Amino acid sequence: MFRGGAEEKIRKKLLEDGNIDTIIGLPANLFFSTGIPVCILVLKKCKKFEDVLFINAAEHYEKGKRQNTLLPEHIDKIVNTYKHRKEEDRYSRRVSMHEIGKNDFNLNISRYVSTSQEEEPIDLKEINKKLVEIEKEITKARETHNQFLKELGLPPI
Repeated sequence: MFRGGAEEKIRKKLLEDGNIDTIIGLPANLFFSTGIPVCILVLKKCKKFEDVLFINAAEHYEKGKRQNTLLPEHIDKIVNTYKHRKEEDRYSRRVSMHEIGKNDFNLNISRYVSTSQEEEPIDLKEINKKLVEIEKEITKARETHNQFLKELGLPPI
């Protein structure tokens, strides 16, 4: 998918000849013979599109004790995405041959389909306002507590 040398030459030739249609990434521990994630390369002799569809299905599975499983809905989603060449955030993307060429014909799925989620922005003014309110509550509670300690003849905190 991304190594240099002979693998790169083969990959480049297949891409330039328009033979690689789709790359589907599957979850780890799906097959008995291997525990690593696997990829399916869909090859076509007469491809109609000037791009490659990348499907990252590595996070869509049923976790098992010893082996993970693709449920029918996971398989349906992969097939439907492939058939209609749909793009979906964090799942699938059509990548132009130009972009793949700029990436040295690297076919690593995570290069084109990121599964990371953007963090929600933090409103620092709102957080600071809450902290000030909490500090006021702490001060009030400490004063009340110290009043009780004073009544008991104990030193304040």
